[in-house]
Amino acid sequence: MSEGRSWRGNWKARLHERVRERGYTSLTAFANARPTASLVELAEELDRDGLNAVQVFSGLVAEAERSHQLTRLERGQLVRELFEFLPHGWPAVLDDANRFMVAKALSSWISFTPDVHQERARQVAATLLATPPPPGWRPLDPDDELLRTLLPDEDV
Repeated sequence: MSEGRSWRGNWKARLHERVRERGYTSLTAFANARPTASLVELAEELDRDGLNAVQVFSGLVAEAERSHQLTRLERGQLVRELFEFLPHGWPAVLDDANRFMVAKALSSWISFTPDVHQERARQVAATLLATPPPPGWRPLDPDDELLRTLLPDEDV
């Protein structure tokens, strides 16, 4: 993907056009149909040369804010990061190598968390490290029971 090309023209319109071409009414619906795909994979599926992961995430955040689903988006992004960095699920033992992969997953997720929820994201990460989920835990979508306990939907 050419980063320079992806920013040319009206990329927001291009993003939504590619989503509609694939039969979805929203970027969120497109992403929800692929809950474990990385942002890069989503961007490449939509338009390998004309969109990038930052643009996809920006679009997802905008839709989540409009629909008051920001917490669900955050859970969904945690699923994507855990799937990428812990493909076999939560490790049974947090030795140095596994702790490093868990830290990569959690820090990557925190970096995508909107500023207003950064502190909460850090608390969730600390909770997962202090009281790890069962070995092999591998959430496949944002409705995972443990994720909903850690990041419950907000009342709007």
